Amino acid sequence: MTPSKGWRDGLLWAQGRIGWVREYVVDEQGPRTGRAARLRRWGAGLWVVAIFGFVALHGWHLRADFPNGSPWVFDWAKFTDEGWYGAAAIRAHLFGHWYLAGDFNSAVALPVWPFVEWVLFFFTGVTVEAARGLAVGCFLVSLALTYMLLRGRGPRWMALFAVTLAVTSPYLYCFNRLAILEPLETALTLVVLNLAVRLPKMKRPVMVSVGIGLLFALMLLTKTTAAFLAPAVGWAMIVPLWEKRKLALKCALAGATSAAGGYGAWMALIAKAGLMGDYTYFFVGANGYPMPSGHTWPLASFWWSIHGLLWIDHSLTPLAVMLAVGAVLAWRAGWARGLWRDPVFGAAILGIMGLIGFMTMKDHPQPRYFVVPAFLVFIVVAMGAAALVDQTGWGRKVGWAVIAVVATAAAVHGMKTVQYAMHPEYTWVNAATGLTQYIDTHPNGNRLMVSTSGDEITLVTHLPTICDELTTEDLADKVGRFEPGWFSSWNDIDPNTLADLHTRYSLEQVASFPAFDDPERNVLVLFKLHPLPGGGVREASDPRLSGVLPDDQIEVPVE
Repeated sequence: MTPSKGWRDGLLWAQGRIGWVREYVVDEQGPRTGRAARLRRWGAGLWVVAIFGFVALHGWHLRADFPNGSPWVFDWAKFTDEGWYGAAAIRAHLFGHWYLAGDFNSAVALPVWPFVEWVLFFFTGVTVEAARGLAVGCFLVSLALTYMLLRGRGPRWMALFAVTLAVTSPYLYCFNRLAILEPLETALTLVVLNLAVRLPKMKRPVMVSVGIGLLFALMLLTKTTAAFLAPAVGWAMIVPLWEKRKLALKCALAGATSAAGGYGAWMALIAKAGLMGDYTYFFVGANGYPMPSGHTWPLASFWWSIHGLLWIDHSLTPLAVMLAVGAVLAWRAGWARGLWRDPVFGAAILGIMGLIGFMTMKDHPQPRYFVVPAFLVFIVVAMGAAALVDQTGWGRKVGWAVIAVVATAAAVHGMKTVQYAMHPEYTWVNAATGLTQYIDTHPNGNRLMVSTSGDEITLVTHLPTICDELTTEDLADKVGRFEPGWFSSWNDIDPNTLADLHTRYSLEQVASFPAFDDPERNVLVLFKLHPLPGGGVREASDPRLSGVLPDDQIEVPVE
């Protein structure tokens, strides 16, 4: 069977990459010939140029859609989360207020990302490109921090290897170009790990630990899943200080106390502002999912969550698992002992398992949740390969086999990333723009629109919106108070949403706009909301309201 041209190109690229790595290893042991030194310099230069080439791709076509035809087609982040989690900054600049009573105010629980966006928008204005550019900036910081984390722990090629896996990853290309919480969470995590593993070299490690704790509080206020990274941070702080147990204990206590104090200060602030209702709703309403019945669901949820690691990659993730398991089973071997003595390796394993634990507990893994684990997986692979190559005999041969697999995977992934970058599509921004233009050219009372993707549309076109999916009060009461003139939905209408709208309105379907490739959400449908005659109000308890009524003009299904 003849390999495809793409695979042949990938194998040739991998052979060249392996050659460069060999030269790095030889050089770490001392250059043997002038030719080897020249090859090393040229190889390193080409390698770094390739990395920066992929970096540039991430900042290209920032207005484009989340790539269609990807394995993560169903992730809601591409048409909700950019608006939901940046809404406070968007509203503050466009409408003069960051808080909208009754709506989804995520900034009450997660203020860091919208605050950074709010500052950015003073310089750029409110645009989707600026918001996504901020996410790409966080990704670039994460690449630099990954290199810094590994550079002092082994040969230079090991650090470059991890950076290469991240920058060529089509998974990270897709999600780190969205203005969502994960890129900033990743960058903060890597800042904390860089500080933690360097505590023995600090003049005042206890004071640095206080700073680590405050940074951890910022991680929690960026995305609360950071709580499940606490074991990884603790490992990275304590292991380097293991020979100085009293100092290790002081540093751990200082970090934990400052983290609790920082987060507690924010809690006190929102309690004083009377916003605890929004804070509670964020966890109980917006992110509260019904749990399965029976006693075996945690096992099924764990399997589902750990299987979700394959969303990162189908080759490097299993390889990382094999390297971690191999390091456990061969703990007496020199390469394994070296890995477990390195706080970065253990912290990466604990970080991955901590976030898998969160997803198991919530029974709700989503592709975007694996952005932080993706960086940690690549760190495990790079460190495992370097540890094996540093051995003699079979260990070294296994190490070169691992490098061959990784280099081939990076080549194939890089070609997929280039394909995504070279074929941008704009169906989503075109749909949002077309919808807003229709509203502006067909006035219908209040310009305000109700929509699950409303905050996202506001980011793109500045149309004022409120959310029907996430709301701290009954939607029927909210639409009665805000009196919107429009409603939009994806492909169909939820019967509960329709019932709430029917308490005050009849619906007229007026336009539809194709967007994205999810078969369940690939058409954005726009409706006019017509107030009932005489400003009447129907009883919300009427079961007929959840279906199409005679005064409606609805063509999409209600389901």
